Amino acid sequence: MISRVLVANRGEIARRVFRTCRDLGIGTVAVYSDADADSPHRAEADRAVWLPGSAPADTYLRADLLIDAARTAGADAVHPGYGFLSENAAFAQAVIDAGLTWIGPPPAAIAAMGSKVEAKKLMAAAGVPVLPELDPTAVTEADLPVLVKASAGGGGRGMRVVRTLADLPAALTTARAEAASAFGDPTVFCEPYVEAGHHLEVQVLADTHGTVWSLGERECSLQRRHQKVVEETPSPMVDDALRAELAAAAVAAAKAIDYVGAGTVEFLARDNGTFWFLETNTRLQVEHPVTECVTGLDLVAEQLRIAAGERLPATPPEPRGAAIEARLYAEDPAQGWRPTGGTVHRFAVPGVQAEFDVLARPGVRLDAGIVDGTPVGTSYDPMLAKVIAWAPTRAEAAARLAAALAGARVHGPTTNRDLLVRTLRHPDFLSGRTDTGFFDRIGLDVLAAPLAGPAETELAVLAGALASAAARRRAARVLGELPGGWRNVPSQFARAEFEVAGRTVEVGYRHTRQGLLVEGRSDVVLVSATADEVVLEVAGVEHRLDVTIAGNAVDVDGDGWAVSLTALPRFPDATTAVAEGSLVAPMPGTVTAVHVAVGDEVRAGQPLLVLEAMKMQHPVVAGSDGVVRSLDVVPGAQVDAGAVLAVIEAGEQ
Repeated sequence: MISRVLVANRGEIARRVFRTCRDLGIGTVAVYSDADADSPHRAEADRAVWLPGSAPADTYLRADLLIDAARTAGADAVHPGYGFLSENAAFAQAVIDAGLTWIGPPPAAIAAMGSKVEAKKLMAAAGVPVLPELDPTAVTEADLPVLVKASAGGGGRGMRVVRTLADLPAALTTARAEAASAFGDPTVFCEPYVEAGHHLEVQVLADTHGTVWSLGERECSLQRRHQKVVEETPSPMVDDALRAELAAAAVAAAKAIDYVGAGTVEFLARDNGTFWFLETNTRLQVEHPVTECVTGLDLVAEQLRIAAGERLPATPPEPRGAAIEARLYAEDPAQGWRPTGGTVHRFAVPGVQAEFDVLARPGVRLDAGIVDGTPVGTSYDPMLAKVIAWAPTRAEAAARLAAALAGARVHGPTTNRDLLVRTLRHPDFLSGRTDTGFFDRIGLDVLAAPLAGPAETELAVLAGALASAAARRRAARVLGELPGGWRNVPSQFARAEFEVAGRTVEVGYRHTRQGLLVEGRSDVVLVSATADEVVLEVAGVEHRLDVTIAGNAVDVDGDGWAVSLTALPRFPDATTAVAEGSLVAPMPGTVTAVHVAVGDEVRAGQPLLVLEAMKMQHPVVAGSDGVVRSLDVVPGAQVDAGAVLAVIEAGEQ
């Protein structure tokens, strides 16, 4: 019997495992880094152990520290979650050698699949179709395009599509750096890149008594930078015949390595039904909730039971309905999808029936690593939460999920929420045209366009001004009940300035005996205004706008849309001005490389240095031609968003 589990992970997956452990009466232990001191997963565990430092290499990738933490806290089992050391055979063996129960497959199975290069050879021998492996040093023009992949790990780290031989060396360098940072192993390889294919994966579950289940396929083709964005089951392109073939191949793959526990066998497929083995993930997948929805199984509970030696029934449950998962990432589409950070001022998803739990009836489930007040840094993965919808049909699941996301309150870090909503409502998605070329075909700029149009933004700015004024009046010592800007006789308009989507917007308004007067408009009637809610009537239609104010951040949520505003001060502080030509950090992160020196001539678009944030490499480029006049960082430096990195003086080259 397992009595106390240490989760060798963080955030959302740690909270997910803790929830099942609580249900089963099993004690829990969290580990947390300096960056995760205020993470919800730390607070929700029965016991917690500090891992000094913030970088993964110093904390969640330290097998010795994790095992010491388990012993210190009295845990008798370790659950690895996903990512970090979850697919590290040496860690699994070290856990077992320490006398602890490893909640995962045998180290030998992990080792067999740990190298994607060797895994392909093993699967080919087992009769599973595979794509050929290409030596990165021997790729020719005839091989293009190719995909550079990290041999260890996944999640889009260490992956690059290469279409010209000239781009291959840089892609290999970046992929190796990302793989080393995320998984501690810089090994990469190449394989043919299949354009507009389908990324399919089959969930398997195997016990120690020889029973292996296939729990159906998941479609995971909608990816950005090879990072999954939307996943679903069943796949809209898989018929019964193909489903049987995929299941047979997945079971054969599991049996070939004597697999035990929960795992996923991934395939790349074409619309004609041909498919190839990609890899086996020897762990729980991020997208496991969609399988839980349609099967009614708690996969973490099954992992725990299998680790305790229990048998699976002879046959798995029959799937029911359709489930779709959307990943909410902290990233800014308007800034080249750069990762974002900051404090989560508010996070709420409407209509959620369960958190981290199997749904009792069709509805919406939420698995999140954040709550109100959670600080989001850039040391780890940018995923904030997963929102999952389950319904009798795929169309109903998509509609439920889109509505839940559109109505969510997500205040603080900029996210990909609008991309998710537009994707789920797009005709191509609804018709099942969900291959890996979906985002390129439709256009990320089109799908990531704000849900709030010009009319909604104008209302949001007015609501932000009125709510801010109400907040100031509420804090006033005298006459706090009067509306802000009130005058006994006609006066000038009260004015407020906000920054929205990189531009400055101003609104003028005045309270009169006849009601609110808005500069340039005659169709707006103020119904009510508080610091939290503004109700406006526009052309006879009432709009109830929810407002959240946190410092100079003002978030306005309407009916299925949201606008984030930054209140601009009336009297800017001159000391905060940045010198002309300054290149500032677009995000907090670590400088991993500097490519120029003071005095160098540079061209617009030339990479100057590299920032690592959320385990990805981000080049920082010159905005114009010029000469490097100052350079304020060195490799290894930690920088905050907005910090001056260098100064480029424009001039003749």
